[in-house]
Amino acid sequence: MQKITSTMQKTKNSKSILLGLAITLFGYNTSNAQFTATGQFRPRTEFRDGYSTLQSKDAETAVFTSQRTRLNVGFTGYRFKFFVAVQDVRVWGQDASTINKTTTADNNGIQLHEAWGEIILNDTVSSIQNLSLKIGRQEISYDDQKVIGGLDWLQQARYHDAVVLKYANKGWTADFGAAFNQNKELLAGTIYNGVPTATSGYTAGTNGLGTNYKSMEYLYLAKKFFFGDISFLFLSDNFNKYTNVTSGTPPVVTKVNEQGIWTRNTSGFYYNINATRKLKFEGSLYHQFGHDKNGRSLSSDLTSITATLQMGKKLFIGPGVDYLSGNDGTKAVTATSENNQFDPLYGTPHKFWGTMDYFYASSGFGAQGLLNYFLKTKYNLRDNLTLFADLHCFEAANTLSNGAGGKQNSYLGTELDLKISYNFTKMINIEAGYSFMQATNSMASAQVKNVANANLTPQWAYVMVNIKPNFLNKK
Repeated sequence: MQKITSTMQKTKNSKSILLGLAITLFGYNTSNAQFTATGQFRPRTEFRDGYSTLQSKDAETAVFTSQRTRLNVGFTGYRFKFFVAVQDVRVWGQDASTINKTTTADNNGIQLHEAWGEIILNDTVSSIQNLSLKIGRQEISYDDQKVIGGLDWLQQARYHDAVVLKYANKGWTADFGAAFNQNKELLAGTIYNGVPTATSGYTAGTNGLGTNYKSMEYLYLAKKFFFGDISFLFLSDNFNKYTNVTSGTPPVVTKVNEQGIWTRNTSGFYYNINATRKLKFEGSLYHQFGHDKNGRSLSSDLTSITATLQMGKKLFIGPGVDYLSGNDGTKAVTATSENNQFDPLYGTPHKFWGTMDYFYASSGFGAQGLLNYFLKTKYNLRDNLTLFADLHCFEAANTLSNGAGGKQNSYLGTELDLKISYNFTKMINIEAGYSFMQATNSMASAQVKNVANANLTPQWAYVMVNIKPNFLNKK
């Protein structure tokens, strides 16, 4: 009875937060131009028959509707900015009233997505365009979001609790950010358990990272030129050290956190160059070094290039290739062996490596890296109606073991992603997509997805409505 009362109280408190924001929204003097109040309502129905990983041939198809509801409130005052975004993310039916929330407390979807204040350090007569300090929970996103992005496709998206010193002037951008995470207020020590619990949800990283960083520091530099943009990133994310302790009968291995960190460094460049009026090149080159989250020495690389050609007024075609290094699957992995698997940090995998999210998303796929040959097309049928068709050819970037001392085919599969996007109004978008993959036996093997009796023709479809109101818009 106490647990039920406590759970109902949490739900009541969550509803009070949204109610309070709503009162603030509509009770404020809307003639004040410094105040912003927007929202988002985004339900998405998905049909999953092999999404994220292969399913066995006798597995049932999954169908569900998830929903994001978000309220955003901002205010700009003299030499400061303030912003709060509260969101509710849930699956329809997970907390049906007949359940009385006695068994679904962990599914409570109310979350503080962003809450930050920004102090403007330069005054109004300064020759510098912007010099500010942004403090608090915030989205951090740069360039094409391949390694640093908001991951907006995921209904809960991604945030960081961080402080960022921001500089912008005469085409230059320079940001220095830092974060330091702790599980709670401590009396001694700074040991951090970054493994998510049932209530804390996903970690910030990609590729099934499985643990959040203890601390992070980064430097981002960018310059706009007449021919395009070039940027440089150096990011250091640090993971709490641990020791595996074996005890009991039968023996059980337990991870015990201890003082100290393992540091992973990522450094590289991004470019977006307009070669001609209708041809542009976009790509990146990154190198990772230091130690991974398990303390192994790290040396890995990412190389990417995309060419986008405009043909006529409506059609855009973009061939390209991504290379993310990996380990040799025929070599034994030890605590002292070097890790050559590149991890795309806190990027947006859904945008690059197939919308079925087989790679660098929540479901792991081995450690042999990825080669992604792709052709992306976009056709503006009307001003408010756009068609997309992307073709991906996926291959392991390093040798795949067959589990018996030999090698197996490195080709993993071919994926076709189709999407249609319709802007019903300026604030309402309707989007639908269908994806199909022809996977290989290598994809199903124990070295990649590890699925027995796998269906090698997975498919996935969705329909999504995105309503983004501006509550202060009088039109």
